[in-house]
Amino acid sequence: MTDPMVSLKQAAARSAVEFVQPGMKVGLGTGSTATLAMRRLAELIHGGQLHDIVACATSRATFAEAVRLGIPMMADDLPHDLDVTIDGADEVDPDLNLIKGAGGALLREKIVAQATRRVVIVVDETKPSPRLGTLRPVPVEVMTFGSKSHARFLESIATAVVLRRGRDDQPFVTDSGNVIFDCQFGPIADVRGLAVELDAHAGIVGHGLFIDLAHDLIVARSTGIEHRARGV
Repeated sequence: MTDPMVSLKQAAARSAVEFVQPGMKVGLGTGSTATLAMRRLAELIHGGQLHDIVACATSRATFAEAVRLGIPMMADDLPHDLDVTIDGADEVDPDLNLIKGAGGALLREKIVAQATRRVVIVVDETKPSPRLGTLRPVPVEVMTFGSKSHARFLESIATAVVLRRGRDDQPFVTDSGNVIFDCQFGPIADVRGLAVELDAHAGIVGHGLFIDLAHDLIVARSTGIEHRARGV
């Protein structure tokens, strides 16, 4: 990432944190852009501009970083609905539907997003596209039980299906103990229909299609920071 883009992403993250007000319950996303927002949030908490903040993390890595930064955290069972969640995305369409999950936290990210009144997504200018699937595969998180059966199902509807691997070329295992298949569909003509099809298959516990969940999009562009709200 070039230095100018780092500065732009930092500016975009600062803009996202402006949605946070004292007394709010805040969702903390996973990934490099979300981490920039989390660091800014910590600055405002320790500087006294934000008080009575409590947060929920979308991954163990985010939780550990938030604790290191001194952000007050709520329990993992999400005892409260959230006011604002700040997160990133891998691809965004004109309706603010998203593909998420490159960092492997898609299931927890969706749980947090669905429990949030206002979801703010921060991306750089490479992420918007005319149709989801143009730029990125769709991550699909499945139970390890029956994983080869899940793979066969995915291969029947996708053009390519790849088991995600991590260290030492071993299957990547999510915080919830599942594995991920990255599925190529190409530009997806019916995003809602595909989401319904994936949701209906037993053993699939989550997928990276986030439909009607983002309320605001902040894009770090070389020309400046762009803000869009859903339906605007």
